[in-house]
Amino acid sequence: MPALADSPALAAARREFDGGRDYLAACTVGLPSRATRRAVIADLDAAGAGRPDLAAYCAAVERSRGLFASLVDVGAERVAIGSQTSVAAGLVASALPDGAEVLVPDGEFSSMVLPFVHTGRGLVVRTAPLHDLAAHVRPSTALVAFSVVQSATGEVADAAAIVAAASRHGALTLCDATQAVGWLPVAASDFDAVVCHAYKWLCAPRGVSFLTVSDRLAARMTPLNAGWYAGDDPWASCYGGDVELAPDARRFDVSPAWQAFVGAAPALELFAALEPTELHRHATGLAAAFRAGRGIAEPERASAIVTWDDPDGGELARLTTAGITASGRSGRARVAFHVFNDEDDVDLALAALGH
Repeated sequence: MPALADSPALAAARREFDGGRDYLAACTVGLPSRATRRAVIADLDAAGAGRPDLAAYCAAVERSRGLFASLVDVGAERVAIGSQTSVAAGLVASALPDGAEVLVPDGEFSSMVLPFVHTGRGLVVRTAPLHDLAAHVRPSTALVAFSVVQSATGEVADAAAIVAAASRHGALTLCDATQAVGWLPVAASDFDAVVCHAYKWLCAPRGVSFLTVSDRLAARMTPLNAGWYAGDDPWASCYGGDVELAPDARRFDVSPAWQAFVGAAPALELFAALEPTELHRHATGLAAAFRAGRGIAEPERASAIVTWDDPDGGELARLTTAGITASGRSGRARVAFHVFNDEDDVDLALAALGH
């Protein structure tokens, strides 16, 4: 395929990854950059030598918090840190009254559904097709919870329509941006809550997640998982129950996985330094070229993830045999194109599939 013209900044970012060729699975797990690898190894070496640096760990957490805030265009005081998106979704569930209705898309990722199913408070979880989700918001809907990019299909939600419908009916909105931030611009202020695990498109180690909250949601949420790091001064919150929780979103923090944040900070720094619209153009341009080669119709909203029917896994097996790392979900083959991919990856994948 003809080469896409990338900026010097994007080309330099690609060079920060030793891997990438034949790797079309950022939607499954991202690859560590050289800076992330150096940071994690240096920390392990220091700890192995008896010199773990607790101050540096906390600095990495706060640096990561601020960088993620810049990526989704909110202040750091709106961001809570954690390790799993399901835990964050459970906190959002705590803001809902008993018996409240939650609307989710058909086939939504389980971490966005189960926290509302198993509350023991009788929440009613209703589903509807993603492409028509906005039309299914009704006066009884208390919360609309959805992934802005669907994991199984790569479909990009019409977030503006969903938010507008929720607003008309007074419903809260929870957006999972795990499959988006890193290639698709997301403005967290558009939603009451955004959850995002950073180990996919943000190429951080697994164990780093974020939650952004609006003022109206934060006022209703209960800090169910409050521990020492939820205190206004964490190092003064280590003992007893007489602890003043942080006045902002930090009250919803869970104790951080330190080593994971050591690797996350340089990863987030790499993406925060790039122009979001260029990342989007690069990733979706490669995906569009692959779709064209396969004869797959372009979706209504461009996506960096391409999926197609593969009920017997034969297509995925052909990619794997050719040395290409891809994935399969819900009877579909799935490939993803990211900053470390280029036109050669498109050509290699198409050749492996006989195109």
